[in-house]
Amino acid sequence: MLRLCFIPLMLCVLFSCTIPDSRRIHVVGQSNNDLLKWLDSEGFQLEFHEDPMEAVDRMSRGATFLILAGNYPRERVAIPEGLIASLKEKEIRYYLEYPEDFVGLESTGEILQTRLERGVVVTGDFGDQLPPMRILGINDCHVIPAEVEDPMLVLAKVAGLDHAAYGLEGVPAYPLLYQKDSGFVALTRLSEFAKGRFGPQNHWKVLWGHLISQLTGEHSLTYEAWPRYLEPTFDETSAIGDEDKVNSVKRGVDWFFKGNFFIHKDWKERWLQYQGDGTNPVGPPVPGYLPTGDGTEGLLEGHSSNIYHDGSQQYRYWIRADVQGEGAYALAAAGRLLDEKEYDKRAENLMEFLFRENLRGGPRSHPDSAAFGLIGWSHTHPHVYYGDDNARAILGVLGAMAHLEKQDWNLEMLEAILGNFRTTGSNGFRINRIENQDLQRQGWKHYWNRDIVNPAPHFESWMWAVYLWLYDKTGYEPLLEKTKTAIRITMEGYPDEWLWTNGIQQERARMILPLAWLVRVEDTPEHREWLDTVVSKLLENQQANGAIREELGGSDKGRYGRTRSNEEYGLHEAPLIFENGDPIADMLYTSNFAFFSLNEAAHATGNPQYQEALTKLSDFLTRIQVKSNRFHDLDGAWFRAFDYDKWEFWASNADVGWGAWGTLTGWTQSWIVATQVLVLQQQSYWELTSGSGIATHMEDRLDLMLEDYR
Repeated sequence: MLRLCFIPLMLCVLFSCTIPDSRRIHVVGQSNNDLLKWLDSEGFQLEFHEDPMEAVDRMSRGATFLILAGNYPRERVAIPEGLIASLKEKEIRYYLEYPEDFVGLESTGEILQTRLERGVVVTGDFGDQLPPMRILGINDCHVIPAEVEDPMLVLAKVAGLDHAAYGLEGVPAYPLLYQKDSGFVALTRLSEFAKGRFGPQNHWKVLWGHLISQLTGEHSLTYEAWPRYLEPTFDETSAIGDEDKVNSVKRGVDWFFKGNFFIHKDWKERWLQYQGDGTNPVGPPVPGYLPTGDGTEGLLEGHSSNIYHDGSQQYRYWIRADVQGEGAYALAAAGRLLDEKEYDKRAENLMEFLFRENLRGGPRSHPDSAAFGLIGWSHTHPHVYYGDDNARAILGVLGAMAHLEKQDWNLEMLEAILGNFRTTGSNGFRINRIENQDLQRQGWKHYWNRDIVNPAPHFESWMWAVYLWLYDKTGYEPLLEKTKTAIRITMEGYPDEWLWTNGIQQERARMILPLAWLVRVEDTPEHREWLDTVVSKLLENQQANGAIREELGGSDKGRYGRTRSNEEYGLHEAPLIFENGDPIADMLYTSNFAFFSLNEAAHATGNPQYQEALTKLSDFLTRIQVKSNRFHDLDGAWFRAFDYDKWEFWASNADVGWGAWGTLTGWTQSWIVATQVLVLQQQSYWELTSGSGIATHMEDRLDLMLEDYR
């Protein structure tokens, strides 16, 4: 037996001795480190050590040594006295990260925790694939402040997509990586790039490829097993079938549960704590061990775009009215497709919550109030009325009722529509936002008689669609006439007079819905031409893979255009792109609403081009749904941003509230899921809701709410 055990041991020793020095890497660090997983997949022999000084003593001259941070960001890596001198004396090629101070490196202050800052290349050492001013994402970076000569990589708050468009002008730049003797020192942790969800992947592959090649002399690296814990569900060229889309719907709704977004009474105080006054309602994720609510306490908004160093993501602890209606619609749609009663139950509870809470309480519930029927923006701001948010809440509830085959909330829906309609001006425009105090002071007739023009589809157009929908059910002519006036003014001003928010594409995506439904109620050549004008222009930016590229409009009409300086990055709402041509799709403002609207346009007109574009977009959205076995609260979601060239979740993260990695249970998730159901059922929303009995309340509500303006 002893002889049998001895032979394998000898073979191991002999085998180890035959490994070339260039393929052997000595390590002080944890074996599950992302960098080490990749190096192991590349065939490097990793030899682990507990103590760095003992490791150096055992190494041959010129060996490769990695000293990695294990308890980042709480603890910096201990540097024994004499280690740096020993590395230099034995010409050890090393990589050292997040170290304590040593001779030649003295921190100038406390560790800096950063949020908006990104890595910026400041050397030509990485070659043409990673030139100076190239950007690398490092989430929640904790950096040692120190003065370093000739850094290779710095951390700074810079504007741009992949390239620091304004250089490092006007902002502090903190050294991150520099070369020292025969090694490299990082003043943060760079090795856990997958767990920390650093991006873009190709940029990090180039950086690590260069460092490892310099340390080992090996240049034939494959990157085939590059660690990745979160990725799109399918590759760009994967064939997509109905089964994949059904699964996408299920995963999309199950995400509500996996993320624990349904507030439960047992942790309601947590929601109230992090919601605060609504100005910055963010906090850590809801722990998975806490119970999941059933919708009676409402649905949280989703994720903030702020990613922690461990790859987890902040939640937005906010209750919005539109999210409740939209979430109910997605749940009911999925419940019908999948015959899942648990989804139906929560859909009904969300609608009850919407009308029970202050979202429709207070002055909004008093028939003699100018705000009667309106739906408040959020739990913290019930006194604010956005027409577009009201429209999506209304459409969500109407769609949910249709799937559930219920008529329970028709009266509340009619009051909501008429409440918005009577605060719409003579030209059919309502303006972006109305405050309750102004409405109560001036009365609703003031708004009814206003002669205003606001060609901003983002804020106006979906309420026009709601008016057209109600006109079809009731025949109430003022709904049609005011809406046609507004649409005509808007289309006659296209594109030069359009006011855009985060890009012109989102305005086109929003405008398609009322134009499609105008064709439904008045199918004229002019109305079809208007629709085709907008759809055709939107689809000029649709890619072969189905993605719709974002686009900025004219500089004089944009509310939030290109970030104008490094200092402004992250201070207000912003597009995902820096300039037109950036290969970015937006699932919060454009693709989600285009998906729903294109389905309506295709059914309204029978245009095969619209149908083809719809199918491509459906396939694209199915492919880019988030897949992750590690980050369970993200698995099944759609992020706001997707770089379809890199096939990766990446974009400019300048938007202060709803950045590149933000999720939204309403706007994004709900419309994608619910529209996917319509696509699978080969049905339009118009047809789905055609059996609404809302008209039975019309005469009574007109008498109550519009008096002699009937």
